Amino acid sequence: MESCGGKSRAGCEREGFAVMANTLIPEFGWESASATNAHQYLIRAVDLALGNGVSRAGSAGQRLRVFDAGCGNGYLAGHLINKGFEVAACDASQQGIDQALKKNPQARFEVCSVYDDLAERFGRNWDVVVSSEVIEHLYDPRCFVKQAGEMLKPGGLLLITTPYHGYLKNVALALANKLDAHFTALWDGGHIKFWSYNTLKQLLAEREFSEFKFYGAGRFPYLWKSMVVTAVKGW
Repeated sequence: MESCGGKSRAGCEREGFAVMANTLIPEFGWESASATNAHQYLIRAVDLALGNGVSRAGSAGQRLRVFDAGCGNGYLAGHLINKGFEVAACDASQQGIDQALKKNPQARFEVCSVYDDLAERFGRNWDVVVSSEVIEHLYDPRCFVKQAGEMLKPGGLLLITTPYHGYLKNVALALANKLDAHFTALWDGGHIKFWSYNTLKQLLAEREFSEFKFYGAGRFPYLWKSMVVTAVKGW
């Protein structure tokens, strides 16, 4: 995957698994920093989750520092800037970063992989790391959680959004004969991981995150389009 500044190093390697520096990433085709359909139903849940989590993550009298890992076109980062947070962000898409900078030229947006050593480049002691609709695209989500965790201060908040999967939704997809469309293998650069609350919680617990909270986003309860999960860094 493309690295910060065009470097070929990977920030996360472990025994038996090395993140490849030159993995092909198709451009999404960003043409603006406007809200996508996903933003329309995610923003309210993200705001609620942040509102419930910032009292623990924030420092009294200081502006909350939020890093958006995999920011796409920067819409969510811009929304957080407008809410008064100090925000920096990265994405592997040059097109996305270009659009983000056009909308918020005063902010720090950089082309960077979420597999890279984000703490080295952007610093540590962030109050919140947000990653919206990214983790379902990752070959090695454990690498990303490691990088995000190292950016956070102790007690900091990790907020992840990803398409929701649960028993009733899976049954509904099967009964409606929508499984092929939902789990399509024909989307270049599409989803390769399909998360439930339990599997995402297990992933984060491996890195000693705790105090998990769940929020559904879009559609009806238990048929949600996406979920927002927050967890507190404990190391």
